[in-house]
Amino acid sequence: MGYFDKLTQPMFYVLLSLYEERHGYEIMNYIKELTKERVIVGPGTLYNLLGRFLDEGYIDIISEKDNKKIYIINDSGKRLVDREIKRLKKLIEDANNVFKGDEYE
Repeated sequence: MGYFDKLTQPMFYVLLSLYEERHGYEIMNYIKELTKERVIVGPGTLYNLLGRFLDEGYIDIISEKDNKKIYIINDSGKRLVDREIKRLKKLIEDANNVFKGDEYE
């Protein structure tokens, strides 16, 4: 299995945040607000992930403004997010089958 076969929460939310153009600080704030502070991505984690996603071709730098790099997810990254959402849905489906109920949908 490859490194990106399963995404951690920070990985997932960084990619999700990049469906709109954002720089690093905006990414951290967006994730914090979206998850109501359940997921906090610090600068070390963020820039490590951005570097990996750039290297693997999941995101692009579209510009630099005021010495800040602006990132966006690309089609490869969107496919990765889609694959992760499908994987997570399967987990919920399996749990529902065990519990024989729909309380987790």
